[in-house]
Amino acid sequence: MAFDDLNRRLGVFALAFAGFLVVFGIPNWVYSPSNIQKLILSPLFWPYVLAGLLALVGLGLLFVRAKPDPETEVHPSGRAGWRRLVSLAVIMVLTMLLLPRLGMVWTSMLAFVATAGMLRTRYPKAAIICAIIMPLVLYAFFAHVAGVAIPQGYYVRLP
Repeated sequence: MAFDDLNRRLGVFALAFAGFLVVFGIPNWVYSPSNIQKLILSPLFWPYVLAGLLALVGLGLLFVRAKPDPETEVHPSGRAGWRRLVSLAVIMVLTMLLLPRLGMVWTSMLAFVATAGMLRTRYPKAAIICAIIMPLVLYAFFAHVAGVAIPQGYYVRLP
């Protein structure tokens, strides 16, 4: 299968799935009370944002014409593919176990770094910086601007 053909198929699938979410999935499966004052606090807001981003990714995949670089492209097969799958499953289980103990912010930092390390990113410094900054910025926004309580851990509590 050609690289462009794979991108086209993935793009069409992403657009179709985003359309399904917007037309059927979100209206039927996400409950939202009618008395919510701020749009950003509505349970419908973020699913629609994610569906829109999925549609943008689908459009991007439809219009990209890049050829893969055989030297940098990784095709995990056999044991390597299964090792990555099991590693990701272990990271997910550890994330669920650590959430009540460390809290959402610290656990997401560790999960991000572990996943970036497992995938052997080309930019480890940027991954570590994003792993630290993004959860803190999201915590600051939701806890102090939106007034939404973020789960804290037993050991370290954020202000």
